[in-house]
Amino acid sequence: MKMTVRSLALPSSSVATLAPLGAAVLAMVSITLGASFAKGLFPAIGAAGTTTLRLALAAVILSLVLGLWRVRLTRRTVVAALPYGLVMGAMNLLFYLSIQRLPLGIALAIEFTGPLALALFYSRQRTDFVWIALAVAGLLLLLPLEASDAALDPLGVALALAAGVFWAAYIVTGQRAGAVLGAQAPMLGMIVAALAVAPFGVWEAGTALLQPAILMSGLAVAVLSSAIPYSLEMIALRRLPARSFGILTSGEPAVGAVMGMLLLGEMLPLSHWLGIVAVVGASIGTAMMSRRG
Repeated sequence: MKMTVRSLALPSSSVATLAPLGAAVLAMVSITLGASFAKGLFPAIGAAGTTTLRLALAAVILSLVLGLWRVRLTRRTVVAALPYGLVMGAMNLLFYLSIQRLPLGIALAIEFTGPLALALFYSRQRTDFVWIALAVAGLLLLLPLEASDAALDPLGVALALAAGVFWAAYIVTGQRAGAVLGAQAPMLGMIVAALAVAPFGVWEAGTALLQPAILMSGLAVAVLSSAIPYSLEMIALRRLPARSFGILTSGEPAVGAVMGMLLLGEMLPLSHWLGIVAVVGASIGTAMMSRRG
């Protein structure tokens, strides 16, 4: 029997469900890969300088792609873009300051306490707490509980926790920005974030931000860490409940730990691999429940 193209196509409902889930996963891979590359820029321009370069270049890219000149600024768009961009800038700056002092996987695991708390706040069913418990168990395994705990920088831990608070706020403000601004939300938010962080970056790095080699490296970080993932996350945020998105992103510490091992030489003990399995299991469970809903 001849199989037609129509018979091979996925149902529209399945595509509508899988698209935001796939976007969230790809965003995690891209942003952790970019964070690994960003650590290489810290010796030259510092964490604040790297954050500024990343956000500024990403804002330029998104402005060219999405057409900033076509945006009509109204009170409604400004009210939606301003808090979203300020939260985005604070989240990125605090996170880069934390990974300047902590390994990437550990910083991501600590930072995730923000969206995890948000997921718990939005939970209304008992099954939600099963996935949250599994994610928490994975995060506890990812964090070093042996003697190496003493090596963790207290300021780095505090910065990662603060970044987690702004990560939770990013989810909330991002949903509002996406509803009001649509596809233009990442662009406008990135512009606000870059302007907010720029004074810190210029103060730390100065004219080093304009060196050709630094600009090229910053461009790669901007594409991987901002332009691609924030656009993908906006697709997910506009189609997934806040609780589902919050728990789904629990896979980011695991992805970051893998990237840290492959690109930064941060080898993982067995307990960390078990933590990765637990966190990924929580993410898969959340995705299944979201699809069922």
